[in-house]
Amino acid sequence: MDELQAVGRYTFTRAEVEAAGDRSGISVQAALRRLKKRGRIIRPRRGFYVVVPVEYRSAGCPPANWFIDDLMRFLEQRYYVGLLSSAAIHGAAHQQPMTFQVLTDRPIRLVQVARVRIEFHVSRRLDRSSVIDVQTETGSMRVATAEQTAYDLVRYPGAAGHLSNVATVLSELAEKLNPEALLKLAPLFKLSDMQRLGYLLDLVNQGALADLLAIWLNKRRSRPVLLRAGAEAKDKKANNRWRVVPNEVVEADL
Repeated sequence: MDELQAVGRYTFTRAEVEAAGDRSGISVQAALRRLKKRGRIIRPRRGFYVVVPVEYRSAGCPPANWFIDDLMRFLEQRYYVGLLSSAAIHGAAHQQPMTFQVLTDRPIRLVQVARVRIEFHVSRRLDRSSVIDVQTETGSMRVATAEQTAYDLVRYPGAAGHLSNVATVLSELAEKLNPEALLKLAPLFKLSDMQRLGYLLDLVNQGALADLLAIWLNKRRSRPVLLRAGAEAKDKKANNRWRVVPNEVVEADL
């Protein structure tokens, strides 16, 4: 473990430990159990371990961004950091997310180690998503661009704290959004997702960012969509440029 930290590495697998020495499997298991009991390591998944440096002993675990890339490589799953977590990375951190949010192409159960909680959301569009590599203290991780984050917040409103919080985050994310980049991503999402995003950008006085989207929408056959999918609507009229039925009161904390 000291050798790992000396080269800036904070994760390892049980298979690596067993291959590196002449200890038996039982001996390795006993040693790992002792280290875990002493708070020197944590185990987010069976066979995968994270070294806990001194400065994080009281917390019980280093931040998720220290090991998320290694964990996903261990699980052999594609991913990117998204939703409120990527929004915070891009500067929209009105309320620091309590959970580290990751999108992947197959279901993964929640990771909970000490104070670190990682939740996973399935996306069938992972291979077409707009992502960037962001440097971390221990390497790098894949993170949704600001524009991808904006669409995802609308696609997963429940995970984003519901629509009022989505509107709040969009207002903070606005300075990082590029209208051309939003337009380029539009064909990769459902038309209803784009309509809701445009409506919310208008709501938080950022309509100029969505003008290109509105022009693109006018060239297509669009139907009225509910702002909150699955909820009832007393009045199904959509008197706005996005043809969105405002069936929920959205109050952004601006």
